[in-house]
Amino acid sequence: MDKLLKHGGAVLAVVLFSVCLHAQQPTLTAQELAQRVDRHYNQLHSLKAGFNESYQGLGMKRSESGTLLLLKPGRMKWEYSSPAGKLFVLDGKYAWFYSHGDPQVQRIPAKQLDDLRSPLRFLLGHTQIEKELNNLKLSTGPNGHLTLSGQPRGQEKRVSRLSLTVTAEGSITGIEMEETDGALTRFTFIGEQPNASLPESAFHFTPPAGVPVVDALPPV
Repeated sequence: MDKLLKHGGAVLAVVLFSVCLHAQQPTLTAQELAQRVDRHYNQLHSLKAGFNESYQGLGMKRSESGTLLLLKPGRMKWEYSSPAGKLFVLDGKYAWFYSHGDPQVQRIPAKQLDDLRSPLRFLLGHTQIEKELNNLKLSTGPNGHLTLSGQPRGQEKRVSRLSLTVTAEGSITGIEMEETDGALTRFTFIGEQPNASLPESAFHFTPPAGVPVVDALPPV
């Protein structure tokens, strides 16, 4: 009986401690967390991270990975290790798309970019999440991570939901996009290196010799 009472007392102490700890933690609103994410990335000059990308839709499944580089203002580079030789480069003026062995390089003015990777502008600190996502909502996930979800403004015909998985400190660890046709794209980020030393030359793209450059059509 004594052992039972002691065990029960220990359990009660743990429960009371958890309740008190929870009571001490302030409750974040979606707007407060969005502002925290904005502040986190607005103060960065550059960023380097590993990424995993998955796509499922239209009867297809695809998994890719590589390294993401960001440099303000407006420069971004996705260098894929799987599949090797695939590149997406945003040099501030143009976005370039190329995979090793492709017959052509695709180029589009940055102002017309509507690629699924373009929501990563959140990481460039060039936007306010509250103004970019309609019906912003906050939910909790595993490992203490939080999720901000909403409908991207201006992309109602293409994207039905965009979700950002973030830490309480405002660091984005994942992005999920659900398109209106049901396709689902996920990005997860690992090993974030804030203010990494990145040369501007890393964001210059030179088409391979003999490969023509084709101006891609802007989104309809």
